Amino acid sequence: MTEQPAPATYRFGSFSLDAETGALLCEGVPSLLGQRGTALLRLLLERAAVPVSKDALIDAAWPGLIVEDSNLTVQIAALRRALEPGGGGWIETLPRRGYRYIGPPVTRVEANAADAARPAALSVPEKPSIAVLPFEQSGEAAWFADGMVDDIITGLSRIRWLFVIARNSSSVWRDRIAGVEQVGRDLGVRYVLQGSVRRADDRVRINAHLADATSGAQIWAERYDRTVGDLFALQDEIALAVVGAIEPSLRRAEVERIRRKRPDSLDAYELVLRAQPDVDSGMPERATAALTQLSRALGLEPTYGLAHGLAAMCHHNRFLRAGLKEEDRLASVRHARLAIEHGRDDALALTYAGFSLGMDAHDRQAAFAAFEAALALSPSTALAWILGSVVAGWAGEAERAIDWSERGMRLSPFDPWAFAAYDAQALGHFNRDHYAEAASAAYKSNLANPAHSITWVQLAASLAALGRMEEARAAAACVLELQPGFRISGQLAGVDCAPELASKLGKALRASGLPE
Repeated sequence: MTEQPAPATYRFGSFSLDAETGALLCEGVPSLLGQRGTALLRLLLERAAVPVSKDALIDAAWPGLIVEDSNLTVQIAALRRALEPGGGGWIETLPRRGYRYIGPPVTRVEANAADAARPAALSVPEKPSIAVLPFEQSGEAAWFADGMVDDIITGLSRIRWLFVIARNSSSVWRDRIAGVEQVGRDLGVRYVLQGSVRRADDRVRINAHLADATSGAQIWAERYDRTVGDLFALQDEIALAVVGAIEPSLRRAEVERIRRKRPDSLDAYELVLRAQPDVDSGMPERATAALTQLSRALGLEPTYGLAHGLAAMCHHNRFLRAGLKEEDRLASVRHARLAIEHGRDDALALTYAGFSLGMDAHDRQAAFAAFEAALALSPSTALAWILGSVVAGWAGEAERAIDWSERGMRLSPFDPWAFAAYDAQALGHFNRDHYAEAASAAYKSNLANPAHSITWVQLAASLAALGRMEEARAAAACVLELQPGFRISGQLAGVDCAPELASKLGKALRASGLPE
């Protein structure tokens, strides 16, 4: 049940609402609202300028009851009539989502504090939201810290699914001491990024930490120590690294938050988040589970680019590791093209689409066009570098596979897709006949995701090429345990492996005992 705020008077434009009595006044002329109309208007004013879901509104006006959406529609229409003249357009309809108050600024006056005419506390938006506070600084580091914070805000603003508070709003917290919970309440955000910059002689040390403002829990923290050289280049490097590390950390935090919600109350965005861990697993059974959530999301929002991109990845996982069924390959390519069509401004949608086009349509030119478009939108998108490195690895482009995977890991060292970056490194080193380096990368891939069959494939091939046959056969046995239908020829044909690499890999995998 929605928790009701304490009795108060809300002032907006020429209107005021006494939340306790339900009296709505326009220039002193009263118009009584019913109990449900008062509850709805009160919640919309509390969350001014922020979308309010139908579920939240129904819970506020009909607590504990199950009612049809038409009841809400009737009450909203009555509210709009009550706000006429002038204010009837202040309640915006958000198709399939809910409503939003978009009228004049709201001031809330507490019932027990006549002298407390302060702005209403901001509600947290439904989408993830973040404020980047000015970094603490010392001496010559001042301009450097401010420039870096500006770059971080700019980088975060390019993440389509994230609501970022403008610098002018967050900068008021310079030199103020407050807990992240207070910052979150005052700015209306769920996450707060804070940090400090210290310079001593020729060294700069940057500390950054991300916290959940609703609980105060720390989500991510990192320290960067650098030698002072080109300060502008260093400023760019650190800002890019911070943004690249924050994106997957925020996604994990959002996934955990969504898991606590009722499945029947999830909207398209939340369904996509709930599907994400199963997509990230890379294995067909979990991909099938993810497709159930993604189908619901696309039913709600058919042009959701990221949902199409994730669906493409799910069908790729099923195609390559569950029988090479042509219907899965075609579905992967179809969703990839829809992701590009509807997600041209979404770096992650373009990234997943590029991967499916490269791996399942075997169109590497289109794949890298999508990866490069994603990076043009958001250079901190570590996943574009990582999945691009995998496509390059199977294409036999050893140098690009290693370079792109290393770039991705520098941006996001603990990314859920780290195993794929190490796979690409293993492929690149194997293709260059550097089998010890390939085995080292394959071991890292295996540690990052031991439930993914391809991490064991890379390990089996590398160990066999080194002549460590007992270990290679053990790795091969793990491949077959995770993917009983694995066949060397099917794997290499499925990814359209470069001929020279396919010949070397095939020889090593056969030696490990994997079936042709």
